[in-house]
Amino acid sequence: MKLVALIFSLSTIIISLATPSSCHNLALEHGLTFSIFPLRLKSGLGGHYIPQTSCSSWRLGVEAHNIIEWTSIPKECEDYVGNYLLGKQYREDSKAVTEEAYKYAKNLNLVGDGKDIWIFDIDETSLSNLPYYADHGFGVEKYNATSFNEWVDLGTAPPLPESLKLYKRLLRLGFKVVFLTGRPQSQRDITLKNLKNAGYTTFHTLIVKDSTEYNGKTAVTYKSSERNKLEEKGYRIVGNIGDQWSDILGTNIGNRTFKLPDPMYYIS
Repeated sequence: MKLVALIFSLSTIIISLATPSSCHNLALEHGLTFSIFPLRLKSGLGGHYIPQTSCSSWRLGVEAHNIIEWTSIPKECEDYVGNYLLGKQYREDSKAVTEEAYKYAKNLNLVGDGKDIWIFDIDETSLSNLPYYADHGFGVEKYNATSFNEWVDLGTAPPLPESLKLYKRLLRLGFKVVFLTGRPQSQRDITLKNLKNAGYTTFHTLIVKDSTEYNGKTAVTYKSSERNKLEEKGYRIVGNIGDQWSDILGTNIGNRTFKLPDPMYYIS
């Protein structure tokens, strides 16, 4: 008991020394007492700036769909986003999403008539354009259709490892996979080739965007309409995964949707 009391006393002293007085006083005004270490101010105890705090908050806002309609990442966040994407955390975040998707899928009882489908987006979901964006500031540079399409036409985009793993698991469970992308009809052939070379060798269909039918329409409108067409044909959309909120919002979204991380760009 004496040892416990001593540890508690030392902990109280440490917390007291570590608590910024303004934060502590504000809490007391609201009738709060600290039983654990309180939140620290952004500037740190010694007034020193904590690097990347604002950029991590910005990324959280993006992923939560609180920050929308943005055209490029903040210049000061280029290193942060680059380190995130090239480091371990991006892979771990993607794994957390796809593992949850698999847990959901494996507990379903499929009808067995071949009508249960899972929709995959392509860019930053099935295929990764990270080699391109690494040369373009990880999203700092505003989107350039000409240079991006030149990259797509190479057909060398690698798969996102966790998405490819999920794809293979879903096939084994008996799902049919549909790829639904905003890429235009002119890129259909190279996209098919890229998908197969990346390991997506078996799937029900690839749906690309008809510029005539959807000229001036948002991605939400386009993808909702194409999903509706699938359901009108009798297919059941059991799962739907994409990196953009526009992949999983709108109508006919499926029984469950899963959002992969993407702090590089925003599509409405």
